[in-house]
Amino acid sequence: MNMSGEERIAADRDAVWRGLNDADILKRCIPGCQSLELISPTELAAVVKIKIGPVSASFNGTVVLSNLNPPASYTISGEGKGGIAGFAKGGADVTLLDEGAETVLRYDVKAEIGGKLAQLGSRLVDSTARKLAQQFFADFNLAVSGEAEAAS
Repeated sequence: MNMSGEERIAADRDAVWRGLNDADILKRCIPGCQSLELISPTELAAVVKIKIGPVSASFNGTVVLSNLNPPASYTISGEGKGGIAGFAKGGADVTLLDEGAETVLRYDVKAEIGGKLAQLGSRLVDSTARKLAQQFFADFNLAVSGEAEAAS
């Protein structure tokens, strides 16, 4: 599955970059995130519980940040195992661009799934993934622009 898009955030690029690297903000914004712990400056351990159609599972996995180019871009990749439900792995190239008082966050995601999840059909999985991505970016936008507003 591939997905790309952009989100306009009412905060400067440095604030958006800090948000993308803040485990507490990410935990609040990732749908179904049960825990997100910093292992190192570029690695996090995560537990995420999601439901796709009739399948509900908790995924344990790791998230790695690479190709770091602060505060302009990075690659975020991860892999999670959900027991009998299967696995999910993928990554996103994230780019931040200044546009006036706002920051445009562009993303290009590639992901794959296996196990029971893969048997659900690509339309259901794709629509759920898009919905989860939209929810993440809406929540992230509110968190970062709200913090930027509170700081000014």
